[in-house]
Order: sequence, then structure tokens, then C-alpha cells
Amino acid sequence: MCGIAGIIYKDGTSVKQEDLKKMTDKLSHRGPDAEGFFIRENLGFGHRRLSIIDKSSSANQPFLLKNQVLTFNGAIYNYVELKSELEQLGYTFSTSSDTEVLIASYDCWGEKCVEKFNGMWAFAIYDPKKNKIFCSRDRFGVKPFYYYSDDQKIIFASEIKPILEIQKVTEVNLQVMIQFITVNLTEQTHETFFKGINKLPGSHNLIYCLNNHVFEIQRYYDIPFHKEISKLNLEESSQLFQNELERSVKLRLRSDVKMGSALSGGLDSSYLAAVASGIFSEKGDEKFNVISVGSRNPDNDESYYSKIVSEHLNLNQDLIYPDKKDFEDEILKVIIHQEEPFGGLSIYMQNFLMSETNKLGIKVLLDGQGADEILLGYSRYTAAYLRNHSFLKNIKFLSNIRSHYDISILTGILTYLYFSVYSVRKWRILFRGRGLKAKYRNAIDFTLMKNLTKSYSHIFSMQRIEIFWAQIPELLRFEDKNSMAFSVESRLPFLDYKFVETCLSMNNNFKIHKGWSKYILRKNMEGKLPDEITWRKRKIGFNAPTEEWWPYSDTILEKINESKIIQELYSKKIKILKNREMQWKLYNIAVWEEVFNMRIKN
Repeated sequence: MCGIAGIIYKDGTSVKQEDLKKMTDKLSHRGPDAEGFFIRENLGFGHRRLSIIDKSSSANQPFLLKNQVLTFNGAIYNYVELKSELEQLGYTFSTSSDTEVLIASYDCWGEKCVEKFNGMWAFAIYDPKKNKIFCSRDRFGVKPFYYYSDDQKIIFASEIKPILEIQKVTEVNLQVMIQFITVNLTEQTHETFFKGINKLPGSHNLIYCLNNHVFEIQRYYDIPFHKEISKLNLEESSQLFQNELERSVKLRLRSDVKMGSALSGGLDSSYLAAVASGIFSEKGDEKFNVISVGSRNPDNDESYYSKIVSEHLNLNQDLIYPDKKDFEDEILKVIIHQEEPFGGLSIYMQNFLMSETNKLGIKVLLDGQGADEILLGYSRYTAAYLRNHSFLKNIKFLSNIRSHYDISILTGILTYLYFSVYSVRKWRILFRGRGLKAKYRNAIDFTLMKNLTKSYSHIFSMQRIEIFWAQIPELLRFEDKNSMAFSVESRLPFLDYKFVETCLSMNNNFKIHKGWSKYILRKNMEGKLPDEITWRKRKIGFNAPTEEWWPYSDTILEKINESKIIQELYSKKIKILKNREMQWKLYNIAVWEEVFNMRIKN
């Protein structure tokens, strides 16, 4: 895992190494092991390396092959298989790295090479023969690729801060800001909170022509629906699920450094630990490492469950407890690392986990991100289930909803109304933005919310929207920034693209079955983990004790009202703000404004 940076001057200006170094210095946390540069007149690449596979200096970047130059952030998990295929085609290799396999794949298959990759990536390849730069981002956008373009130059990097070293951007992107406040969505377009700084979407390539200095963005992947999988019975689906997840985990256990897995004690992380430890144990006698975050507040604490899993699987568990002082000391750093405002303090909890992971010497961490979205794990997905079944089946489902989802029948009905009726969701959004000036409230873009609500009548479409635009991109942004802040490579087996295709194509009645959420996962857990874990009902989540760590105070309100951005957005001074989520959002905006010197241009 690494940090990449690049500059191309459209007017022929020569790139200076000191400018590239300014950018890569801002990425040192992403790559503490090596630094490198490539400059050819008006083109320059920079790189910071975190050594995971082939730690030798021969695998450092930018990497050259036949005059082609690569700067790459990520991991190509199936590099062993691709290397074998390329060797049969006559290629020879001087390293054992996935980096060399990536650039050789481009040399062999051109832009189609990304269709052969199983992994996470953001990279740029300079191809002097075709006089172009080929850039790509992995299918679901696990690794970031930010860019800025104007008449004189184009700049790209793994984070926003390096771009700001070359191009000062202080203007707020109003639409993204309004969406954040009212809709709770920030990743539905290619734009960021910084006006003019964009991101390459997942499943897309950016091809930059050095002859005329124009670029085009092309989609190379979409999630296909496999009819043959949808026709499998429960037993067949269950076996396929198990086989595909084991394949995904095996690929992600390829590493030359210390590895581990995040373990909360919830369904996803527990099953992931069970599968990973089983595969890991085949390599030797060493115990598999897991790291868990506990809470001193029993209402938010899952350590009881994580201990059960750890003891049952004979894992090497490190159980850590953040406290209020940790939070007070680090929260500003988290805001800086994240670069853009975020919606809640659970982001700090993840940041703390990654910090402790680094202290334990674990460089690669498996995580369960994506399981809820592909297996219909959130309670809101019950609305989609209800819309896709008959009245009698819905009555039976609602009668079981308290015992299996830990929500009441009334809550289940209200969930259905809110998530499947667009007018209700629109009213809620407008209510959330009721304090905004009319011109900003009228500027709210409801497009994605309307499409998402409509998609609840077709579960595959809903899951596709959640994965590409609504839910997963934001979670991946948080995870990447938090993990790389501490030089930790986070790997996500549930988001293996073949596994995602398998799960989205499966009969939805195996995902929500007899009132149980994520039933097919639970079915595979039987016999591998205690029933107390397998048939858990309550989902706690990665929540911080907000009232204890961040109690409401006049200081918070003062900070919010001092913000020039909030003064411009809101029609009057905010005197009372009871909603803690909205308090944090506005406070986060105020601090972000100060840190990055942001403003609204009138």
C-alpha cells in the first residue's frame, strides 16, 4: 500500500522535483518505507511506498518496464496467477512484486488489463509509445484517486492535501456541502467538498492524451446478475457462498508482513476471523492475530462477544479500550486525516483501532466492510424485503421482526414507509435542512435519493446503488484515510468483486430468511462458532459514547456560530440544536473550515 502523486503541465512547463516532493511529503504516512520520483519534462510522478509484497528495493516505485512508468497504490491479489500466465506468454520478471505484474499486464493487454485484476488499486502509467497516461481505480473504489485540472495543469494524488500543495483550493463545493447536511450522502458524484478537486469513480479509467492535453473517463465494470446462481437452492447457495469467501480470504492472506483481522464480535468480523484463522493455521503453528475495541460503556461494548470468538477459535487477541482523553487528544488529527467532513464519531473509533494496529506491528488488517450491503444486513433493508413479498408473507415477517432484528413491528412498518416512499424521505430531508436559507434549501439535489427509494422495489438495483454511490464509497473513504494514517493496509474480503457478484445474484430469500438477517452467513457459521454469536440479534456497531466524550456545551454552539460557512448557509444564528448528529456535522464543518481555510464564494 502506498501513496501516489503526479503533475502534468499542459503548457510545457517543466516539473520540478521539489514540487513532487512537497506532494509526497504529505503522503509519508501512506508510505514510510521508500520514496521515488520520475520526471520527463512537463510530466512528473511521485511515490511513497509501504512494503507489503517483495520488500526489496527492486520493487520500489515509480517502476519502469520498456520505458513505461508506473506509480501504483494498492494490491493485486491474483498477481501470482497473472504472473504465471504472463510467463507462459514470454514475460520474465526481476521481482516477486505485484507492481511488476501490474505493469507487465498493461504491456501485454493494454487498457483491458484492469478486467483481469482482482484487488484494490489506484494507479497511473505513462506510456511514451502511445504518448498517454493511463489511470485506473478499482471496481468499488477501495483506493482513492483525486485530481484537479485547469487550463495549465492536471494534478493527481492519493489524498487531497498533496494537491493543495500545488493548487490552493479554498472554495467550498456548495452542492456537496448541502447534501452532507441534509441528505447524509456525499459520494454520489465525482466531486469533493473542495470546489474543483474531483475523484475518479470506482470502476472507471482516466485516459490522458499528452498530444492535445485532454482526457476522457470510461467505465470498465458493472456488477452482472448471474441467473444460474439465482436458481440455486439454499444448500447449493450456502456451499457456493462458503467456497467463494474462502477463495477471497486466501487471496488476501498473501503478504510478506505481519497480518491480523479486526474483530468486533459481530457476525461479519467473527465469521471472517473463523475463515481466516482456519486458512492461516494451515501455514504453521502461529496463532492468528485479531484486534478488538471495547467500551467502558456497557451499552456500546461488544468485548464480551469478541472474547467468546477469540477463545473459541484460539486466536491471539488484543483488546483495547479508548478513553475520553484519547478522543480529546486525537479528534483534531482525525478531522485533518479525513480531509472532508464526516457524519459521526464512529470514525474516531475506527481511527483508534488503526492506531493500535500500527503499535502492534500489524501491517495488513482484514476487515468486514461490505457484508451488510451485499447480504441485506441493515434493518432498513427490511423495507425492500416487504416491497418484494406478498401481504401474507409480510405479516409473517413482521411477526418475527422483533425477535430476529431487535426492532418492533411498529418500527418495521415505519422503516418500510420511510425507505420505500419517496415523498416521506423528501419531507425528512427538507425538515433536516429547515434552517438553511431558501436558496440553499431549494438547491438540494434529490436525484440519488429518488433513485434509491425507487430501487427498493428491485433489490439487485438497490444493492448496486448502495455499492457504487450511496453507502460503500463513503465507508471506504473513511476506512482508507483511517488505516493509511497509520501505515496499515486494510483488506476487505467481502468486497472481492467475484464474491459481490455471487451474493447479489443469490436468491434474496436466503439473505433474509424466516425473519433472520444475513441468514446465509449465519447458516455457514453454524458449527464453526457458538450459537451465542451465530444467532445474535442486536447489532451494536462501532459507536463512540458521544454523551460522555463530547457532551453538549455552549462552546460547541459558539464554534458553530463562528463559522463563516454556516453563517452563509443558515438564515439565522443557531440558538438551540438538540440533534447530536447535526451538532457534530456543523461542528465538524466549522473545524474543517478553519483547518483548510475554506470559504463560500458569493
